[in-house]
Amino acid sequence: MTTPSAETLASVVIPAKNEARNLEFLLDEVAAALAGRPFEILVVDDGSTDDTAAVLTAKRGTGLPVRHIRHARSLGQSAAVRSGVIRAHGAVIVTMDGDGQNDPANIPRLLAALEAAGPATGAVSGQRRKRTDSGGKQWASRLANGLRRRVLRDETEDSGCGLRAVRREVFLLLPFFDGWHRYIPALILREGYAVSALDIVDRPRQFGRSNYGILDRGLRGLLDLFGVWWLKRRFRGRADVTELP
Repeated sequence: MTTPSAETLASVVIPAKNEARNLEFLLDEVAAALAGRPFEILVVDDGSTDDTAAVLTAKRGTGLPVRHIRHARSLGQSAAVRSGVIRAHGAVIVTMDGDGQNDPANIPRLLAALEAAGPATGAVSGQRRKRTDSGGKQWASRLANGLRRRVLRDETEDSGCGLRAVRREVFLLLPFFDGWHRYIPALILREGYAVSALDIVDRPRQFGRSNYGILDRGLRGLLDLFGVWWLKRRFRGRADVTELP
């Protein structure tokens, strides 16, 4: 079998904590969406205590190209995404949540949009329509997104959507901090790359419950927002580097 090159391989990074029942169907959906092209799936198990390991072992036994990346203790979604990005082999990273709310059928659309946009575009992000979260979470999300757009001017309606396609070389440039995954579009713009958006329809969670609350996310988000604003202010632009003979 010919080993796919990094340029043709799509790496799907799925951070997951105690999402075994959702991973059961989600991984098969990813495989169906990417049938006909080379891909790998990296499930970053953020200290799960459920049957995640058994589910991934069973999926590998069916021939699914899934890799089990495990944190010995829970470090949060941002750290899980970062661990997957660092270990991915593909030139393009697709991130998605492990709760099953992101529909993998959108992955080919994201990849096609990123390819069509050209190298000046660092990412194509999902933009959720017809969200299925509770009214309280949707209200908090609208408030946070509005404040973020005014402060960071990142022209992104929905930075909290976990489904996006990002060039790995761009991902590796981004400064890391806990909560980083919510500011990826703004951080990519900071590096001088464009970010596009693609409308997607959110799905309801089938099993389990969210690991995040409204209050704790909101309080930490204010501090993170100031931090990203500071990072933007302290950046002088992407260097145009040439190595001379």
